[in-house]
Amino acid sequence: MAIVRSIPGTAEGRRRLALDSPVDRRPIDEIEVADAAEVAAVVAKARAAQPGWAARGVAERAAVLRSAVEVLVARREEIIDTVHAETGKPRVEALTMEIVAGCDFLNHWSARARRDLRPHRQRLHGYLLPLKKLYIDYQPLGVIGVITPWNGPFILSLNPVVQALLAGNSVVLKPSEVTPRSGEWVVRILREAGVPNDVVQVLHGDGETGAALVDAEIDKVCFTGSVGTGRKIAASCAQRLLPYTLELGGKDAMIVCADADLERAAAGAVYLSMFNTGQVCMSVERIYVVDSVADEFVRLVTEQAAAVTYGPGAADMGPLFWDRQLDVVTRHIEDAKAKGADIAVGGSPAAGNGLYFQPTVVVGATHEMRLMTEETFGPVVAITRVRDEDEAIRLANDSRYGLSGSVFTKDAAKARRIASRLVTGSVVHNDASVIYGVAEAPFGGRKESGVGQVNGTGALRGFTHPQPVLIDRWQTKKESVWYPYSEKTQRSLEAVVRYGFGTRLGRRFLS
Repeated sequence: MAIVRSIPGTAEGRRRLALDSPVDRRPIDEIEVADAAEVAAVVAKARAAQPGWAARGVAERAAVLRSAVEVLVARREEIIDTVHAETGKPRVEALTMEIVAGCDFLNHWSARARRDLRPHRQRLHGYLLPLKKLYIDYQPLGVIGVITPWNGPFILSLNPVVQALLAGNSVVLKPSEVTPRSGEWVVRILREAGVPNDVVQVLHGDGETGAALVDAEIDKVCFTGSVGTGRKIAASCAQRLLPYTLELGGKDAMIVCADADLERAAAGAVYLSMFNTGQVCMSVERIYVVDSVADEFVRLVTEQAAAVTYGPGAADMGPLFWDRQLDVVTRHIEDAKAKGADIAVGGSPAAGNGLYFQPTVVVGATHEMRLMTEETFGPVVAITRVRDEDEAIRLANDSRYGLSGSVFTKDAAKARRIASRLVTGSVVHNDASVIYGVAEAPFGGRKESGVGQVNGTGALRGFTHPQPVLIDRWQTKKESVWYPYSEKTQRSLEAVVRYGFGTRLGRRFLS
């Protein structure tokens, strides 16, 4: 992402931030920081606009959102240019991570909306079946505050915003202050597709603006970012009993079994650790390889990592997006070296003015090193030899994070057995990172990696209140258990217990 500097404020006292390119540190943009008063005003507009948007119905909202696919396709070059200016990521990665995934999410969620959000009748069980009918209606929550990060600035803004809009909510988006225009494109294309201006709005600013949005009169917070900020949001929401989802990063482990296809595993280890310069929440940050195949695996990884190109222009890998991230990666590598790890490839910031770090392979990493316990978020393959798969599972679970993980083996059944023992939000076989792009898969972390889930079959409903409506079938004068109580009331209830739940046939009938 861009390098952020404070600059003199406006005449009205508004704070301003300047953005410099991570490629060569040249100035690229400036933004004004929205204060609490502006946040409140924007939320008030969203509140006023939301009922009209909800009243348009699921089918009409879905049609508007589906038309946004055409807008995205038409404006893709402008979006890619903006993403590259703010992050420096290569064009291929901008296409893969931001544009293709964005088109897919828009198309998928707009197609699912009518099925997932339509009111439906729910069959009742047992003795209630002849007496009542149950319907479930999905009511929008109101105004959703979406706060998004810098590593996937367009797609990680688009996905929750689209889900919330389809569910009938209005949305206020606060993208990262270091990729503001990339996030802003989400609002621009949705408005161009026909979403009313006040139904989807963007606020620019830093943590001060994000905190003001969380504290504003909104109805849910959807946040992707750091654990520290996530804790603050959770505490603030708890005071108001406000629902939230938090996706807070990870320290994902990759297990390489003795029967793995080592060429695929090595290629995956390099790509899945270095794609997006390693700045992906599901990036492979720890690799545990069974000792019997470790030598060959390390040889293949070293060979492939050494061939990865980086730097300005047509290279495989772009810069780190943030100057602070360069400092984190450097500290982790220096700590690993000091504690005995072998740096087989790279290991240093690249020469020049940009935020480039060499593709790096670390062999002999241990859990005494920050590289294996703290989120690195950089282009580093960190490898640990293990005795067997049981030790790999134990070490993979030895983390305060639990976002995702991967298992490389030729045996799919083994992959599922290992997955069942991993304390992590998701597991991928012979791949990694891709799970967020699988719209049907519920995505969310365990432990410090987050609270709640996005995507999956409940994604759109997560931005609604499922309201059960129980309808009386017969409209009798009163229910059998209403006042006044009588001997007949008691006999009827005892009969239900004795002949219904007290016999095997009765329990089966009432289940």
